[in-house]
Amino acid sequence: MFGGLAVPANSPHLRKSGSRAVVSDLDEHEVENGAEEGFLYPGEVNDSKGGVAPISATMIMPSPILLWRFKVLLFLVWAFICCKVGWDSVMRMSADKRDLFLYEAFLYFNPLLLAALMVWLWGINLWFFAQAGVNYAKIFDLDQNHLTHREIWKCATWMTIIVPTSMTAYIYLYSHGEVSYAASQPVLLYAGVVLLLIFPFDIFYFSTRYYFLRTCWHIVFPLQAISFSDFFLADIFTSMAKVFSDLERSVCRMVHRQVATIAWLEADSVCGSHSLAIPLVLVLPYLFRLNQCLRQYKDTGEKNCLLNALKYSTAVPVIFLSALKYHVFPDKWTNFYRPLWLLSSVVNSSYSFYWDVNRDWDLSGFTRIFKFSKPHMLSHLFHGRRWVYFWVIGSNLVLRCTWTYKLSAHLRHNYLTVFTIAALEIFRRFQWIFFRVENELNKMNAKSHVQLADISTEEEKLLHSNHNV
Repeated sequence: MFGGLAVPANSPHLRKSGSRAVVSDLDEHEVENGAEEGFLYPGEVNDSKGGVAPISATMIMPSPILLWRFKVLLFLVWAFICCKVGWDSVMRMSADKRDLFLYEAFLYFNPLLLAALMVWLWGINLWFFAQAGVNYAKIFDLDQNHLTHREIWKCATWMTIIVPTSMTAYIYLYSHGEVSYAASQPVLLYAGVVLLLIFPFDIFYFSTRYYFLRTCWHIVFPLQAISFSDFFLADIFTSMAKVFSDLERSVCRMVHRQVATIAWLEADSVCGSHSLAIPLVLVLPYLFRLNQCLRQYKDTGEKNCLLNALKYSTAVPVIFLSALKYHVFPDKWTNFYRPLWLLSSVVNSSYSFYWDVNRDWDLSGFTRIFKFSKPHMLSHLFHGRRWVYFWVIGSNLVLRCTWTYKLSAHLRHNYLTVFTIAALEIFRRFQWIFFRVENELNKMNAKSHVQLADISTEEEKLLHSNHNV
């Protein structure tokens, strides 16, 4: 029917589940007569008893593969148009103005691009969990309406489309002299994201948005016992500290009407690169996580919570010593503060790497997360392979060291390099999620086994006492 493909009469694509076939085998003579005499109308077809039966809606639907190919084609056409329009618009600018403009444009849109990357990778995490039969809904305490990996990818797709489209419109409008319209693009985009998150009606995945906002509230104000999902999301936020810092600078420029202007070029301005707000925003995710560890210690009394809090506290000197470069004399920075910054960077990277491998992960439990319920090429490639563990541990060590570059404001001049390192940190967190979730799953299984053993012991004691009586 579509694409020149012959569809069998009794194909399940031509009828609803459980119903009989509505398309009969007609010979060429019957089809010709029906077509000439007007007996075959759109939406109707002759059945085997001579009656007229309505055509099922599924008869006019293309195959899923054809639909997927059409979507991919549309996506490629959209990507080509965005690249072509963006390139032509940038080439219209003078060479001395081009780099400055791209730096500003990148500042407004790269936080949402990195957020879209995190959503894509989170969908991949959920797909692996589903294939391995991991009950992640129980681990994260999700309700029955939680999003699957397909719905997560759908959200990521829309983010991937909307953000570059807005960025292309910004570049095009600015290059053609429509500065006020260009300045409205990031403002509208950010306002739309906020409104979508806080939209109070039961549409746009309301339960998931409520769960996310509630968890964020628990992170900022840990007034209750810390759940796994609370500190799990807080750990992800530490990997997105650069995203939050750029969001703050973008919103600052929007509030002070500096979008699509050169006022922000003054480094000492309220929204400049020397602003004290940059290190303050960078350190917030680590302070939130540190506060969670202290709350956990208060609730459980475990000393590991204090050691974990110490790990997050090591990020504080890295951030503030770096920011001091813009507020002290150069020789004092070179001779005193820079050595301290290097020392604190080594301590932070080493401690964080140690904690990842020995505490967040369980090296004896790398067995289930890549073991799929059904045979699969990825399961064969990853499950039980020693190279996977060498890769994860080695890449985690390298990317923990580049963390210093991301947290240090005085090194963040090349925006493409910083974006790449921030994206690699998100990828490191994506790897971390697999083994952190598996470690938590192993703990939950061990705890349930202990509880079952305790119940069995109590039952045996009860039966023994009844026997004595």
